[in-house]
Amino acid sequence: MRETFTKGMARNIYYGGSVFFFLVLLGLTVDTVRSLPKTDNSQNLTEEVAAGKRLWEINNCIGCHTLLGEGAYFAPELGNVYTRYGENTEAIKIFIKSRPKDGIPGRRSMPQFNFTEEELEQIAQFLKYADGIKTARNWPPNIQG
Repeated sequence: MRETFTKGMARNIYYGGSVFFFLVLLGLTVDTVRSLPKTDNSQNLTEEVAAGKRLWEINNCIGCHTLLGEGAYFAPELGNVYTRYGENTEAIKIFIKSRPKDGIPGRRSMPQFNFTEEELEQIAQFLKYADGIKTARNWPPNIQG
C-alpha cells in the first residue's frame, strides 16, 4: 500500500523546517555578535586611520591594489603589508615616497602621489590597522617582500 503525502504533512514539514532554520540563523547571529569584538580591530580605529582610509579612497588605491582580497590585481596585496615590512610604518612611508616621478620605463609602477608627511603617516596607519584585522583568518596568503 502506498502512503500519500497530505497537505497537513507538507505544512508540518514547511513550518518545522522554517522554525529550525530560523533558530540556526539566530544562533549564528548571536555567535557572530559575541565574537566580532575579538576580531574586528576596532580598538585601534583612530581619526588618523580614518583619514588614511579617506586618502586610500580619494586616490583610488584599490583600483590597482587589493586589500584583504578586495580590489584590483594590478599591484600587490596590501592587507598584510605592515607585517611584510617588519611591522614598520616608516618603511611603508619610505616606499611610497621613493616612487619615481614618471615610473620606471618599460615597467608598470606606482605613481608618485606627492603626499605630505602627515598624509603618509595616515596611509601607513590605515595599512597597519588593516593588517590587524583578524577576521581574515590569515588572508591574504601573500608573503611578498
